[in-house]
Amino acid sequence: MSKIRSKNTKPELVVRKKLHSMGFRFNLYGRYKNTTLPGKPDIVLPRYKTVIFINGCFWHGHQNCKNFRLPKSNVFYWKKKIRNNILRDKKNYASLIELGWKVLIIWECELKKSIAEKNIQALTLKILNK
Repeated sequence: MSKIRSKNTKPELVVRKKLHSMGFRFNLYGRYKNTTLPGKPDIVLPRYKTVIFINGCFWHGHQNCKNFRLPKSNVFYWKKKIRNNILRDKKNYASLIELGWKVLIIWECELKKSIAEKNIQALTLKILNK
């Protein structure tokens, strides 16, 4: 698992590039006013008091997604790991909402070439909708 990237993944780069081209300016990985926000959101839009998490379907347990299948080996370990990731995510989202942030989540499967444009457009509408 040490080879798994946690920053600058392809889905992150797709979203960042599109948001930047649309004029949005943002901070990365939870950085805001010399502090780190809970859960280290992938994108922080201070002007809109919005954070965006770009979640991998496998690592964050995206339900009813074809990209989320537990491995057949070491099932107990993976169930526990994914369950803990989901619980941690929920806790972080709640903490951010409590701090007054709007939390948006986009899943890796929503960034496939054929539907990425539409989903990023929907994401920008959510950012602008206060």
